[in-house]
Amino acid sequence: MKKLIFVLSASLLLQSCIVSTATKAVTGVAKLGYKTVKGTVNAASWAVSKAAGKIDEDRVGGTWKVVGVYKGSYEQFQQDQNRESTFESECGEAYDQIIFKSNKSKFKPVHCSGQDEDWVKYDFEFGKNPITKEKENYIEYNSNNYITVIDVDNKTMVLEGNLMPKLSFSGARLYLLEKVK
Repeated sequence: MKKLIFVLSASLLLQSCIVSTATKAVTGVAKLGYKTVKGTVNAASWAVSKAAGKIDEDRVGGTWKVVGVYKGSYEQFQQDQNRESTFESECGEAYDQIIFKSNKSKFKPVHCSGQDEDWVKYDFEFGKNPITKEKENYIEYNSNNYITVIDVDNKTMVLEGNLMPKLSFSGARLYLLEKVK
């Protein structure tokens, strides 16, 4: 009888140790997974470097939503230790967006409230930007306005300039956009 009680006690103890260890392992993996995803999102958002060379204009085409805004220039951004976005959307469910039609060389910003602006014709250039005096990719519109195209990939685009007037009044200069379509 003592052997039976000893065996049952030992099996209960062993079973609780296994369950406890498994619970800790699952919790640890869940925490690690969360940190990895969170880190990846942050790294992708403001891991910005200027494109080396000409960017294909077709990469700019599509609908882009504004997901981050930096109040300052690209040079200030490079020196800033805390590069997090100061952007807080006032949109709720919707979002501010910019639609580029690269095949027709025009774009328009669209506020989340549905206030459309007119389509604006632009020229996509690679050369000496008249504003920065540097060789870079830029968009010229309304004959004397310039937006620097810092970089574009298949998911994100970073632009510098007076892109959305309603945000520019607060000092916004660097925009992080995420591709929607």
